[in-house]
Amino acid sequence: MKDYKPILIIINLLLLLVYFNTSIAKKEQIIKDGKLILLELAPVDPRSLIQGDYMQLRYRISENISADSIPKRGFCIVHIDTNAVGKKIRFQELPTPIRNDEYAINYTAVDDWKINIGAESYFFQEGEAEKYEKAKYGGIKIDQKGNSVLIGLYDQGHQFIK
Repeated sequence: MKDYKPILIIINLLLLLVYFNTSIAKKEQIIKDGKLILLELAPVDPRSLIQGDYMQLRYRISENISADSIPKRGFCIVHIDTNAVGKKIRFQELPTPIRNDEYAINYTAVDDWKINIGAESYFFQEGEAEKYEKAKYGGIKIDQKGNSVLIGLYDQGHQFIK
């Protein structure tokens, strides 16, 4: 059995590397080909002293909901306007049915009043907090399955904050 330990360790490490690389490749594909949706941010404390310059994000689509009234996991269906701003239409358990002008964003109900779409924090360089305080929207890209990746923050005029 001792002869197999190094081989098992190497196999486990290789499997872990394959998993991480696959996950990274999927996110890069979403960033490249995904649909841009701007989600309006809700007020929240913009900094974390422990983690450095970082902004905790909360979206308007998760306001005024009760976890009892929606599935624990599911899809937030949004309609986007001409500026790519997403407005919540409904929550549903499956990604379909949706109309041609609707998009599904995968979510998890974290607690009674909050849903998590996987893009709830934004890290930035030290000393740049002031420019992000004016952020009005979180820009996410989504794929056909409702997976999302946060690509940046946008201002009131729908411009990417650099």
